[in-house]
Amino acid sequence: MTTGVLRSPDFLRFLSSHVANEIGTNISRVALPLVAVLTLNVGAFEVGLLSALQSAAFLAVGLPAGVWVDRMRRRRVMVTADLVRCALLASVPIAHALGLLSMGMLLVVALLAGVAQVFNDVADQTYLPELVGKEHLGSGNSKLEVVRSGGALAGPGVGGALAQLVGAPLTVLATALASLVSAVALRSIRTLDRPPAPARGGAGMGRDIRAGVAFVLRDGVLRPIMITTMGTNLCLSAVISLSVLFLADVVLLPAGLIGVLLMSGAVGGLLGGLTGARLFGRYGTARVTWLSLAVTSPFGLLLPMTQAGWRVSFFVVASIVLSWGAVLYNVGQVTYRQTVAPEGMLGRVNATVRFVVWSTMPLGALLGGIVAQQIGVRQALWVFMGGRLLSFLPLLFSPLVRLRDFTQVRTRP
Repeated sequence: MTTGVLRSPDFLRFLSSHVANEIGTNISRVALPLVAVLTLNVGAFEVGLLSALQSAAFLAVGLPAGVWVDRMRRRRVMVTADLVRCALLASVPIAHALGLLSMGMLLVVALLAGVAQVFNDVADQTYLPELVGKEHLGSGNSKLEVVRSGGALAGPGVGGALAQLVGAPLTVLATALASLVSAVALRSIRTLDRPPAPARGGAGMGRDIRAGVAFVLRDGVLRPIMITTMGTNLCLSAVISLSVLFLADVVLLPAGLIGVLLMSGAVGGLLGGLTGARLFGRYGTARVTWLSLAVTSPFGLLLPMTQAGWRVSFFVVASIVLSWGAVLYNVGQVTYRQTVAPEGMLGRVNATVRFVVWSTMPLGALLGGIVAQQIGVRQALWVFMGGRLLSFLPLLFSPLVRLRDFTQVRTRP
């Protein structure tokens, strides 16, 4: 593919599936809680449990999913996951129409749909090198990040508008249709879905998982990337968990303005996706990966300086710059995994890294509340933004800083 990923009809079909999936996923994050609150009249505990189940699936099946994806055709996994999500989500408005919807059913749907999304996500990152080739991974991942950020920006607003227009249960039906559109777009890809690499020595599930974990821990670049991402996720999860409380109770802003401020991070993510390919091409994928955190992290210290009035802009600037840097970093580190992982192991490598780095997110949210309770919300934001500033230090002592591009690193068996 010498004319760029956007001139590839198959990549455009893949990108179209992402558009449908990302918008649908972000709508569902609004729609399912609205069904619980407006239709089933449940309390805060049940809503919190529902939200937790939507994101807990990766911790439950993340590592086995990597093994299964390595043993299957990747596009087939994604199509199947989309169809499963479609059926699960469509069951919600059907059950509501029949008078059979309950909170228990909604929790099961959220959990199982989350499991399907885990397989979709792992297979997605594993399939891209097949589709575009390793020389176009930076560009391809950047385009996908544009879609993810756009979905995060537009999805919740679309979900809220649809819920007001047609009701929460029918809004869930819209997310089911989005999954169906994604499956159809994936099925239309003409590039052959390569069969999985043959298993070596008849390895079992446990042995395959250990092999993926061992590869990640042995790699001199991947290991510090994982440590940095763990620290960054922990600190950002704490900050995110405190942001609404900080803006409402400390800065004393109205709800409408808070909503606008919280959307500013998605703008930064969109900018990161749009500028990524050009920056990687000009300065090098490896170089931009670590510099994106080193340069942008100090802007996080603006966030706890936010005050009512013109200094509300501190929150906006911090959110946009941090999100811009985070997207560049994420594109870079995903591209590295896709470059160095050997054939037949990329699914396990992706699953291992995501399992580890996502595990710190609930811990960060919990620590945020504990620290804020002890020293105050603004002071807690200083602590965690300071921690995020230090999180990139493992990268400075890694081989990453001596590389320009990831193509300088050869795939290891």
